[in-house]
Amino acid sequence: MKTNELIEQSSKYLCNTYNRYPIVFSKGKGCKLWDVEGKEYLDFVAGLAVVNLGHCHPNVVNAIKEQAERLIHVSNYYHNEPMIELARLLCENSFAEKVFFCNSGAEANEAAIKLARKYAKENLGPEKFEIITMLKSFHGRTMATITATGQERFHKGFEPLLEGFKYVPYNDLEAVKNAISEKTCAIMLEPIQGEGGVNIPSKEYVQGLRRLCDEKGTLLIFDEVQTGIGRTGKLFAYEHFGIEPDIMTLAKGLANGVPIGAMLTKDKFAGTFVPGAHASTFGGNPLAAAAAIAVLQTFNREGAVKKEIKEVCPSCISTVRNIQKEDILRNCNIVGGYLINRLKELKTGFDFIKDVRGMGLLIGMELTFDAGDIVKKCMERGILINYTNGNILRFIPPLIVTEDEVDILINTLSDIFMGIRK
Repeated sequence: MKTNELIEQSSKYLCNTYNRYPIVFSKGKGCKLWDVEGKEYLDFVAGLAVVNLGHCHPNVVNAIKEQAERLIHVSNYYHNEPMIELARLLCENSFAEKVFFCNSGAEANEAAIKLARKYAKENLGPEKFEIITMLKSFHGRTMATITATGQERFHKGFEPLLEGFKYVPYNDLEAVKNAISEKTCAIMLEPIQGEGGVNIPSKEYVQGLRRLCDEKGTLLIFDEVQTGIGRTGKLFAYEHFGIEPDIMTLAKGLANGVPIGAMLTKDKFAGTFVPGAHASTFGGNPLAAAAAIAVLQTFNREGAVKKEIKEVCPSCISTVRNIQKEDILRNCNIVGGYLINRLKELKTGFDFIKDVRGMGLLIGMELTFDAGDIVKKCMERGILINYTNGNILRFIPPLIVTEDEVDILINTLSDIFMGIRK
């Protein structure tokens, strides 16, 4: 079918929950997508920070093919090998000691909320149930996670919201201190707010939250659904701040496009989740887990190292692992820095650009007007970008993006901005 016919079918059969652009994509490779008419697009959205390794990365594609021929699903009444291996890789590469698997970021955040409340009630007192979250935050679309989200526009029409959430300004430690009460069980935040405008907190703020939680016996929850799996230039964003959370949630980039979510925590807290306390039918699904293993091995290349050199040189494993791990993260940092600098160059020439901020390849450009038309103009020129909070362009390309591809973006933006200034 042609684009118009497919969009008509979409309107007829799909719930109208998205303001979709009039494009129907049929294939992708690396940082590029092609629509059903054959038009090529340079992708600086990456499925909303999902395909961190690029579209159809061969490691992920091969893992899915191989796993689909062996086992696609088995109930969590039983064990499966990919789930166990993925849990091991996540724990060995993070602060965590236990993992709960599910299907999405919202589900992972639901699990974090439930674990925090249950742990607090059983260990700190039955009155401990409140969770402090941040204004401009975004934690998901379920009832608990939209309640946790500190933006009223996501609440409208779904009232009454769940009891037990307080909102305070982001990057304001005093506001958190003033909000804590005898009912507080957890503080929950994104280490960098993505949907809220690419807002980056100070290191002192994050470290202050850790100290405050330690003093008050309160759990610290990091929502790394968007920032996790290399997006900020480190495997996990908490590594930038010199602290560890008590609970961390992952999803988007974990399986490079295959639906998956994970809640990571320490043994101390994980013991609260006993059989029957929480569950997810597809959580740890062998197919999704195999895709996520391929992602982590592409960062960490552990599987390849074991197969290729273990017998020849066992002591080389950690060295090769670190070299391979840093390739993608190094590119994220180098090209991310290059993109920020190029955007800042644009800022000097156009007074309607208020700010450029970011970390790794999670970058925002704040304008003085609504950014929707800029997104459309880029799309017409074959470049996909995103905007959030009305006036903030968000750039979240695959982590394999090149400086040459950044130059294409910058030249396109410059041309569009020149037209606006005229």
